[in-house]
Amino acid sequence: MSRNYWLVKSEPDAFSWDEQVANEIEPWTGVRNHQAKKNLAAMKKGDLAFFYHSNQGREIVGVVEIAREAYPDPTAESGPWVCVDVKAVGPMPRAVTLAEMKATPDLADLALIRQSRLSVVPVSAEHWKRVCEMGGWKS
Repeated sequence: MSRNYWLVKSEPDAFSWDEQVANEIEPWTGVRNHQAKKNLAAMKKGDLAFFYHSNQGREIVGVVEIAREAYPDPTAESGPWVCVDVKAVGPMPRAVTLAEMKATPDLADLALIRQSRLSVVPVSAEHWKRVCEMGGWKS
């Protein structure tokens, strides 16, 4: 199966990795940026995503799997916003910080660094492998 890779951001005080794990499968709602919405719509069941704590921590703390493809976001008051369901796969053995990623030349064109304001970004297979190595994740 061909799989794509992503990174999804959440502020830990709004929704944390621990909450994701406790809920197991959770709708990824509240995305209100058109490019991020396109990224959500492109996700396929079985794709994997890094779970990134933004603002506090600024680090990849876990891996989730797309459990349900894009559907209308029930939290949207208006507009064609979508969400996906994500399922916790496991924690990163060692969190990978934004500072570490920025200091790694292989990751210079990682979308998280290039488009830092986007809450949902694609991750190339090469970048996925490199970040997994950094965090001790066996994919």
